[in-house]
Amino acid sequence: MTATSGIAIDGGARTPCLLSWSGGKDAAWALRTLRARDDFEVVGLVTTLTEGYERIAMQGIRRDILHAQAEACGLPVFEAWMPQRADNAAYEASYAAALAEAQRHRPGLRDIAFGDLFLADIRAYREALCARHGWTPHFPIFDAAPGHTTRVARAMLDAGLRAALTCVDNAQLDAGFSGRAFDDALLADLPPNCDPCGENGEFHTLAYAGPMFAAPLSLHRGESVLRDDRFVYTDFSLASR
Repeated sequence: MTATSGIAIDGGARTPCLLSWSGGKDAAWALRTLRARDDFEVVGLVTTLTEGYERIAMQGIRRDILHAQAEACGLPVFEAWMPQRADNAAYEASYAAALAEAQRHRPGLRDIAFGDLFLADIRAYREALCARHGWTPHFPIFDAAPGHTTRVARAMLDAGLRAALTCVDNAQLDAGFSGRAFDDALLADLPPNCDPCGENGEFHTLAYAGPMFAAPLSLHRGESVLRDDRFVYTDFSLASR
């Protein structure tokens, strides 16, 4: 149920850790942040995918794009596969299996980082999940201070991170935003009640360029579809495929 991209995990003097990888801008920014520090070494990515769809859960990112991202980051990816419409128990079981696979490749590995920005309840859930499985969680870009996500969004763009919106919750944001670039124009157009980073689930993204990648990914934008009468997904594929 898990797999890697085939890139070996190398050791280092810093604390080795996994990074929970959604394929979106926040995970990409967390990787960039961790690589700028001298206390951690990211040695792999762990990603939840949905069986049948062959896509990253929530973001809707194709599996081949995930592997292209991992290759551009120079990291292996460990896949946590869960069935469609899985309950939380199924999700946790698949995630635990992926973590165990990572430990088989790197005995003693027990630290994992997440790209959460400010939601305390999500952080508490991840802390409890990690505690049950003997992992230590880290939150390198978490800050509950007012205006944090506005500053993060600006820092992402200034650093050259590029992403596109792959999913929009049309109960919170107009469906027309799906597929748009995460850029200055988007930030200017977002309604006042929308978090600039979509931290409340307003939107999800696909990161394709930035300082965390050796080279940008070339993507083709496809059609947008409505699922579950609420979520508008825009399909992206590798331009070379």
